[in-house]
Amino acid sequence: MNFGSHVSIRNGYLGAAKYALQIGAACFQYFPKNPRSLNVKQWSEKDASSCAQFCKDHRLVSISHAPYPTNVSEADKEMRQVILQSLKNDLEITDACGSIGLVVHFGKYKGSDSIEGYKLMIDMLNQLLLNWQGKALVLIENNAGQGVRMGTTFEELVQIRKLCDKSEQIGFCLDTCHAFASGLWGGENWSSIAIKGEKLGYFENLKAVHLNDSAYPYESYRDRHANIGRGFIGEVNMREFLQSHSIQGIPKILETPTTSDYTHKEEIEYVNQMVLKNALE
Repeated sequence: MNFGSHVSIRNGYLGAAKYALQIGAACFQYFPKNPRSLNVKQWSEKDASSCAQFCKDHRLVSISHAPYPTNVSEADKEMRQVILQSLKNDLEITDACGSIGLVVHFGKYKGSDSIEGYKLMIDMLNQLLLNWQGKALVLIENNAGQGVRMGTTFEELVQIRKLCDKSEQIGFCLDTCHAFASGLWGGENWSSIAIKGEKLGYFENLKAVHLNDSAYPYESYRDRHANIGRGFIGEVNMREFLQSHSIQGIPKILETPTTSDYTHKEEIEYVNQMVLKNALE
């Protein structure tokens, strides 16, 4: 049913894929390298290709996620080069692992002119994809609006993609917690949000979903994930979301908290039961 979770690469890329299968995931997400570092990683091509083959053999779908410090709207010239080289490294690993794409957060610009922030983002994406020949896409993720109110609307996401030189190599990743926290989705109005996204052409380029409830209320602009059905979005609204034709067939990745009593294995089972319950009603 296309559900999975974020997994660790502590045992390598192949190890991450094996773990995902072990917990009953049909898809998974991983960090290509240390999530808090922009250093270029020396990685094992054998491990990555083994991961790709394992996923193919077991019909597992994967995506990767750029490290947290990655900001495609960074203004400092030196830091922009560091981020660019880091992204190239991430994209190469993602492609070698056979993943759909690399999730990158919409840029954040702290200056007074937000247009400059959009320009910096487009320039970064153009440089990243200039000579890119791989199959892996760049997947732009919507922001929660924490700190800077950039990347919170379908209009921004669609327009940035259109303005990039190689738009065909760019897709989207929808984070449900971010959509709720930013005011994009109120929880109870998914059908109208879906219609809007369809008209704008957003969903035709949606390649992945981060399936997260929100630990804070609607329009809180706070990026804090909660377990499905245990946050402010709630089970009823999540069930409606999961019924939407706009997201069918798309990998849905949990980035939710885990405890010894409630792991991603249990939560994957729970969301699968939600979908089954929808189908039987």
